[in-house]
Amino acid sequence: MFRLCAILLTAIMIPSATTAVAAPPATGPAPFRQGPCDGFNRDYFSNPECDTLMMADPAPPVAPLAVDHGAVASYTYMHITGTEPLVVYNAPNGTPLYEIAPGFNFVTPRSTQGEWVEINAGEWANSAYLEAVLPSMFTGVLIQAEPARAFGWFLRTMYTSERPGGPAIFRPENHVQRYQVTYVYASTTVDDVDWYLVGPGQWIEQWYVGLAQRTVRPLEASGRWLAVDLYEQTLVAYENDTMVFATLVSSGLPGTSTAEGTFQVWGQRLNGPMTGAEGRSDYYRLENVPYALYFDGDTSLHGTYWHDGFGYRRSHGCVNLSITDAHWLYTWLDIDGWVHVYYSQPY
Repeated sequence: MFRLCAILLTAIMIPSATTAVAAPPATGPAPFRQGPCDGFNRDYFSNPECDTLMMADPAPPVAPLAVDHGAVASYTYMHITGTEPLVVYNAPNGTPLYEIAPGFNFVTPRSTQGEWVEINAGEWANSAYLEAVLPSMFTGVLIQAEPARAFGWFLRTMYTSERPGGPAIFRPENHVQRYQVTYVYASTTVDDVDWYLVGPGQWIEQWYVGLAQRTVRPLEASGRWLAVDLYEQTLVAYENDTMVFATLVSSGLPGTSTAEGTFQVWGQRLNGPMTGAEGRSDYYRLENVPYALYFDGDTSLHGTYWHDGFGYRRSHGCVNLSITDAHWLYTWLDIDGWVHVYYSQPY
């Protein structure tokens, strides 16, 4: 099951009691089928041994990357609002210089004077058509030891279910927070929907979790390299075969999907403008996009200040990262490092 920006809403129903029965053959993907948590389904969804395992190993061995406040606050960001072209002047109440066409447009102002904002040197716009934007404070995690199983992040704040295919249970122990890190102990499929076991009595639909999973190192890659999973919308950084960092990303939307393949980083840019789709409804103009690592033509990994929707496809083909994550990767990955882009499951 795949994810776009929109999230399906599950119906809220009153749970009914269910009695555990003998376990049939397991149906979940192999990475989750192990030990006492093996073989769960709609009717057989828990046992004491699995609960004991989850309580003994409740979280992956990771530490959150500290927010890089200096990088995040290096610019002020503003969104150009409205459906008409924005007129840019040479001074407050001055002479028009040019217009910015309607679209997905952001600027990084230098100064203000009353109701006027200097968006670039000698270029002014009326603040009535500008809206301040706060960049995401999300960060990925540093992996301190080999995780025992797949782990990931919840993609929304919600309540989990006590069984796969069941309704949400509104009690504190079933409440999870968006961007909270979790292990996934088991998986099964109910009515064509994959469900993940994330804790004792806690099942959740697959599309609400972005998984970071180990993948095989490409033959070309050695030393430091990155794996971008387009199905899960996650990135894992490796030192040879050792996982060292993982995070959520946002890759290309349908029609502008990020290409699969193994690519060598060919260029870096500390910050700079990005624009595209001129004359189309999806036209965009972005100033001072930070920490770009180019790996497939003009496709790059880069910092993103204009959204906080990581874990879902949102871009025109680039791989969006939080500013903190992008800065870390920018300084960590060698200029000739490798980026492996793949689907862990069919999309």
